[in-house]
Amino acid sequence: MSLFQLFLACHIITGATGLVLFWTPVLSRKGGAFHRLYGKWFSYSMLATGSFASSMAISTIIAPIENHHGIEDLALVRAIFGWMMLYLGVLTVALAWHGLGVARNRADHARNRAWLNVALQIAMTATALNCAIRGAAIGQPLMLGMASVGLIAGPMNLIYAFRARPGPRDYLIEHVKSSVGAGISVYTAFLAFGLVRAAPQLALNPLVWALPTFIGLGIIYYHRERILRGARPAQAVR
Repeated sequence: MSLFQLFLACHIITGATGLVLFWTPVLSRKGGAFHRLYGKWFSYSMLATGSFASSMAISTIIAPIENHHGIEDLALVRAIFGWMMLYLGVLTVALAWHGLGVARNRADHARNRAWLNVALQIAMTATALNCAIRGAAIGQPLMLGMASVGLIAGPMNLIYAFRARPGPRDYLIEHVKSSVGAGISVYTAFLAFGLVRAAPQLALNPLVWALPTFIGLGIIYYHRERILRGARPAQAVR
């Protein structure tokens, strides 16, 4: 087994685990022991999955043809399976870490400015920008669209981390946004990259790549509204 195949096997195991665990914290009662336990393990699985994806991407950038037999377009392999996968791996790790951290640091917001969280958000922004530039270079609009997520999420996470006094429920919105975002990233990668072998004609279809994002945004919006409704003062009884 090559190093790339080892990374791939580990990526599939941790990613599949995360895809199943994703729905447990989403559907369970928020703040309960069940939610906290499975939410924590979901975040850990996302950190592992993103790390293995990044390792696969670096292997592809170094040896694209050797690790992707049957695909002769060297530029496309490096762009999609190398630079874009590297960005998606970093995106997954950065979002999972931020989502886990803001919940843990709710009583001490300054800890969100720890060097590792800041470095991950900067890395997410940088790899997103690199993905967009390389996508433009080969005329691949899919890479530009995917990069937009990191170009928005990275600066927004940094703005939150360096905010002087966030509201009492702001960490909940950040937690939901980043944790669900990590799930979206892995669902997108598993769905889209899996289609390369199962249905190659759909592999670069923008609608296929966008489907997890639409579903994830709906989940984020729903929980954000619930959090905001809970923060509003009760109306006086007439």
